[in-house]
Amino acid sequence: MNSYILNLSCPDKAGIVHAVSGFLLERGGNITEAAQYNDPDTGLFFMRVEFTASLSDVQLKADLTPWSENMKLSWSLHQSAVKMPSVIMVSKEGHCLNDLLFRIKSGLLPLDVRAIISNHPDFYQLAASYNIPFHHIPVTAQTKERVEAQQLEIITGVNAELVVLARYMQILSNTMCQALSGRAINIHHSFLPSFKGAKPYYQAHERGVKLIGATAHYVTADLDEGPIIEQDVTRVDHSKTVEDLTALGRDTESQVLARALKWHSEHRVLLNGHKTVIFK
Repeated sequence: MNSYILNLSCPDKAGIVHAVSGFLLERGGNITEAAQYNDPDTGLFFMRVEFTASLSDVQLKADLTPWSENMKLSWSLHQSAVKMPSVIMVSKEGHCLNDLLFRIKSGLLPLDVRAIISNHPDFYQLAASYNIPFHHIPVTAQTKERVEAQQLEIITGVNAELVVLARYMQILSNTMCQALSGRAINIHHSFLPSFKGAKPYYQAHERGVKLIGATAHYVTADLDEGPIIEQDVTRVDHSKTVEDLTALGRDTESQVLARALKWHSEHRVLLNGHKTVIFK
């Protein structure tokens, strides 16, 4: 038997769950987990179904195509056992990269990292220790267009379904964002108030913040405004130094990014306009 995950969305109406379960039953499918959500604001219905079946994914997709057209719904089908092909992009801060590689090696994240891309050479030895190809591609304002074309060539060449910006400190162009739409996830430090530019933890310390946090979100052309997948905060006080804030912030960033990637790689995140529906 093969294990699958079926995600779908459509305008809400009566009988969708019955239709989905009936479709799977007719093909010998056995549902092992199911979750659904009706959004009253948009009038959309979302569903995630895990099931087993003896049919191949090719046959299931062939059957899903005409059926979904009749139902007027969008869908995606994934094999549960297949790890998601991924590329990680990083600059000079390696805490998220190191954390992710350890989690993947330990079997905690179902990702298949096929390349690491960086505009700095700092982590080539770390990549080598995990037997992952490392691509050092320096970038300047003058070379940005050519560099992004080279990066996309690598991403496409390894058939990556996910691109992780693990503290990659470059703003992606609109062209790059569009090419990676729905499959690029960024981790961003988020404070109240929001501190932009260099050394955000120094700015936070100067303002005496009481909470530091992080946000994992999908990448869009609107800087740091893509659909949010996960957020978390850590409480701090006046006794914390800049070094304390930095260490706590890095821990929070690593944990938030790891949770977001786990949910995405398990196909638990469905886009709902500017928001997300997450079946945990």
